[in-house]
Amino acid sequence: MIRKLRKADRRDFLRLSEMFYSSSAVLHALPRTYHEGMFEELMRSDRYAEGYVAELEGAVIGYALLAKTFSREAGGKVMWLEEMYILPEYRSHGIGKAFFSAIEEQAEREGFARIRLELEANNLRARALYERLGYRGLEYKQMVKELRSEE
Repeated sequence: MIRKLRKADRRDFLRLSEMFYSSSAVLHALPRTYHEGMFEELMRSDRYAEGYVAELEGAVIGYALLAKTFSREAGGKVMWLEEMYILPEYRSHGIGKAFFSAIEEQAEREGFARIRLELEANNLRARALYERLGYRGLEYKQMVKELRSEE
């Protein structure tokens, strides 16, 4: 079952979030304060970001984070799939597909023009899932300027 993240999910979210940032799906780990700050923002408001969990038999087995922006290029609101992590033992069981189904239904219901996501080039398994679900690559090279240092 896919459902919205709740305050009671704090420990599970932090554990899974730290597992995700320790995996090969990302370039580097984050300080614990960043994970905690994300959770606090998700509990404060859903204006900029929303969190969802996958639950099986009462246990949280994965999460997804969404961010919201507006893009003239897309012609409206854009929903970013910032992160999606599923415990390894539950992968290839339809959980990722269920997350995408829930995310896409929400995006359509709320009038989003596009869903966008990023992935590491070597994450071939995730790429295969995204392509099966109709996502295509963009030729953009992204750049970033950090405005605060990591703790």
